[in-house]
Amino acid sequence: MANVVIGSQWGDEGKGKLVDVLCEDVDVCARCQGGNNAGHTIVVGKTKYDFHALPSGLVNPKCVNLVGSGVVVHVPAFFAELEQLESKGLDTTGRLFLSSRAHLVFDVHQLADGLHEAELSAGAIGTTRRGIGPAYSTKATRSGIRVHHLVSQEEGAWEEFVERLESLVSSFKKRYGDFEYDVAAEIERYKVYAERLRPFVTDAVSFMHKALAEKKKILVEGANALMLDLDFGTYPYVTSSNTSIGGVCTGLGIPPQALREVTGVVKAYTTRVGAGPFPTEQLNEVGETLQNVGQEWGVTTGRKRRCGWLDLVVVKYAAAINGFTAINITKLDVLDGLAEIKVGVAYKYKGKTYDMFPEDLRVVEKVEVEYVTLPGWQTSICDVKTYADLPEAARSYIEYIEKFTGVPVSYIGVGPGREAMIKK
Repeated sequence: MANVVIGSQWGDEGKGKLVDVLCEDVDVCARCQGGNNAGHTIVVGKTKYDFHALPSGLVNPKCVNLVGSGVVVHVPAFFAELEQLESKGLDTTGRLFLSSRAHLVFDVHQLADGLHEAELSAGAIGTTRRGIGPAYSTKATRSGIRVHHLVSQEEGAWEEFVERLESLVSSFKKRYGDFEYDVAAEIERYKVYAERLRPFVTDAVSFMHKALAEKKKILVEGANALMLDLDFGTYPYVTSSNTSIGGVCTGLGIPPQALREVTGVVKAYTTRVGAGPFPTEQLNEVGETLQNVGQEWGVTTGRKRRCGWLDLVVVKYAAAINGFTAINITKLDVLDGLAEIKVGVAYKYKGKTYDMFPEDLRVVEKVEVEYVTLPGWQTSICDVKTYADLPEAARSYIEYIEKFTGVPVSYIGVGPGREAMIKK
């Protein structure tokens, strides 16, 4: 059976830390979707590890890691991230595998990402310009290139790879006009990458089903979060993959009955990057405090995150779609200095009360948020090790979230280190 960790808001909830904690007792850690537009930070002692496309389970020396079929992979970034992690002392030998069915992101996808954003101008999505959207687009139009196209040693396979890449570049130039891109140089570069990448490549379906048959302890690490889901997020201000529980099955080729526990990671307040509506955003001193105390800037892009109060309409919506069996509250310590804390519990618009997130962004942009105000605890909780030792107001905050969502809070993050996690 596999357990799953999924983001519940707009990403950046701190999923990597919970994955790191859980991976201490896990045999396999798998990424199911997304690309290197995601970002997790894990702090072990004085060492900080930044993850983007690779599974966070690499921090555990006994854990085998898989980049699944639903992930899109930029090969240069794959190796750059691996080298960065190994430079900090991680030994990943024999512990990292890549699905042969995963689609490749090329530099031309990244160029197209920027050109599309420029084309949208004022209506730009605010992508990371890592080529993720264009890669998923070519996947959907059946013109993409998969890992097996690159590494196959079958007769004619290399020629097919070259033809596919040349066709891909040609189609982008027809769409955006002529732009500088040396296809011949890219082909030569990938001839070298093919040899280097081949030892990592595996049939991920066989890999996962063998692990299930052998009753291995499996943890699935979702990238991004529910509100960035292509179908259920704040479309079009979303990523290009299914970040919900559905993406676990489609991205790894495993059935729903193989899933056991689903933990939703919820930041104790709300943040998002890029454009799009954000009902509980605080463009004031509260927002600045959350941003500064929480050090809210992206691991992948360095962009400052927009900040606001915890939105339980969003969390309840995520819990309903994903079927959370537990919640992990992260960065509770960021609220330490606040005298009072507000929580969004409903949206009101034109006489209607919304207790589920609306699909129409014109409505979302205009809703009035109904808040409940809870007392702050105004003392540091960074050194607290047990739930019972949390201040009463902090426990009341946690218990309010549990009651509202109907999902138990099992883990509480009270600091950046891996040891700063209370198991409730």
